[in-house]
This record gives sequence, structure tokens and C-alpha cells, in this order.
Amino acid sequence: MDLRQRDTRLQELMDDPGCDPRVLDRTFRRFAVVNALVSGWRAVWRTHVVPALPPSGRARVLDLGCGGGDLARSLVRWAGSDGFSLEVVGVDPDERAITAARRSTARGVTFRQASSTDLVAAGERFDVVVSNHVLHHLDDDARAAFLADSERLATGRSLHSDIRRSRQAYRAYALASPLVSAGTFVRVDGLRSIRRSFTVPELQEVLPAGWTAERAAPHRVLAVRDA
Repeated sequence: MDLRQRDTRLQELMDDPGCDPRVLDRTFRRFAVVNALVSGWRAVWRTHVVPALPPSGRARVLDLGCGGGDLARSLVRWAGSDGFSLEVVGVDPDERAITAARRSTARGVTFRQASSTDLVAAGERFDVVVSNHVLHHLDDDARAAFLADSERLATGRSLHSDIRRSRQAYRAYALASPLVSAGTFVRVDGLRSIRRSFTVPELQEVLPAGWTAERAAPHRVLAVRDA
């Protein structure tokens, strides 16, 4: 497997509008397990989100491309444990994702079928804007628009987390994913995601001025911008 360059020709199975809806639903549900194991967001919450919260400890956070909603729910749970009060809005333009996200409710979290452009047009503003596993899905034009919208929506920090492509990440996921992928797209799409994802220098090269690409564990890359 040649991982020296991004393979942007690959399409993830769940991105197919005609994919099996039952398998897709199981995939959204399984993301809560997969992301807890591989996304590193618990550490990112402490190192990158908490320092960006207002001094009052009360904040409005936007999760762009929220998928099944597990990150939005986790942020509210961690905030409560650490003495903060968050209102988290999770948005996704895919109706299937929002349907899955709304099946599990959490106090302080709302889900909407919307794009970042819709929110900009509506004049929405948030203290912190985040996303997980979105950047590698986007082509150059879509990524530029997504990041520009993120800048307009965030009064404080924009923080987008994604996979950091490497042989080690690919091998580790190939070995571990069968344990949680039965009946889902998790294994195939995860491996394709790694092949589509950025290294830190690659991401820094395509980020607009004012953004910084950072390395994070495990096998993660962050795009960060402070307003």
C-alpha cells in the first residue's frame, strides 16, 4: 500500500446516496465506539477547547458535519464533568446523519440538517467551532469554503480534527477495525479515510492564512485558528 500521497480518487461507501440504509445506520451507531478509541477528542477537549472557552464557563459550540452526533454529546458530557456549561449545536447537510443523531438525545445538544453556508447566511455565531473527520472528505474548493465559513461562524476558536495519514495508522486500523466493524462500513471506509487524509505538512500547505496544522495523538492532525 503506497501511502506517500493522498488518494483522493477513493470514495467512502457511506458517502454513496444509494448505500444500504440499514448498514449506514449501524455505521453511525458504531461511530461512538470507534471515535472513543481513535479520535483523541478527550485530550483535545482539555488542550484545545477548554482554553478557548469564555471566562464565564458558559459557551455555545458548533459541531460541523456532526454525523451520528457522538462528538456533540461527548463535549456536553465532558463539559459537565469539568464544571462548564455548553450548548452544542450539531449540524450536517445529510438528512440520514441527522436522523441517526436525533435517535440519542442529550441535554444541551440540538441537531439540525444544515450546512455551514446555511448558518453563515442565518447570521449564527458560536464561541468555538469544531469538526471531526470532515476535511479529508472535501475537495479543494469545498475545503476552502468550509474553512471560510468556520472563520465567520467562530467568535473564538475554530478546531477541525482529522486522521493523520501514515503507514502506522493504516496498519493499526487494519488490525483493530475487524473487532468493531461487523455489519457496518467502518472497516472499509476507515481505511479509505486514512488514504484520503493529510500529513501535517500537507494540511499546512493547503490551509488559509491564519490557520495552523498541528500533530496530535493518536495519528491525528488538527487545523486550528483563533479569531
